[in-house]
Amino acid sequence: SCSTVLKNLHFITRPLSNEEGNFSLAYIITIHKELEMFVRLLRAIYMPQNIYCIHIDEKSPRDYKTAVQNIVNCFENIFISSKREHVVYAGFSRLQADINCMRDLVNSKVQWNYVINLCGQDYPLKTNKEIIQYIKSKWNGKNITPGIVQPLRMKYRTEVSYREYIHSGVPYVYPAKARKAQPPHNLTIYFGSAYYILTKGFVEFTLSDARAKALLEWSRDTYSPDEHFWVTLNRLPG
Repeated sequence: SCSTVLKNLHFITRPLSNEEGNFSLAYIITIHKELEMFVRLLRAIYMPQNIYCIHIDEKSPRDYKTAVQNIVNCFENIFISSKREHVVYAGFSRLQADINCMRDLVNSKVQWNYVINLCGQDYPLKTNKEIIQYIKSKWNGKNITPGIVQPLRMKYRTEVSYREYIHSGVPYVYPAKARKAQPPHNLTIYFGSAYYILTKGFVEFTLSDARAKALLEWSRDTYSPDEHFWVTLNRLPG
């Protein structure tokens, strides 16, 4: 029961400070296994003023999906992504999963300030308050998505077209013979981490700007596009 979940797992039920209560974070968590680890992560980052979008890999077992749904049902500010992907490692589906959650988050009633993406095997080293204070002190109004101009050793990821295959039931991506066109809008491709802390304004820009949409479409057949998509858009002037 939900009362047992809240009591036994000691979820925090009220903001621990005015500063935290006035600065809401959004989280995107992509998961596919290890229910107990997910619950530990969720308990560690949960605050009632925040909002959480959970993307469950469509390939996950039915009982796993049901267990996650039962936990999520206990909270008004946690929800399952309205659209789920069959996630393939290094494939476009991993990027699409985040974007699906972003669309849900921008339409939520919670007025969040920043979004942080995590996977089910992450765990925080800082408290909610420490994370907020770090954002405010060094990054206020800016995105945390570091990167560099795509190195030569990484050019293979965007020079040819990649396709998803399945071998012995295991999905993977593999290069095809077709070469890709140059990036749209003469964009310079940057390379960095798939993980980020982004402002709500930047997320709204990502979902609506013509350049962002064109880059997303161009990235569909690249290798691990989540490692170039966010950082490339963040380097656009303005």
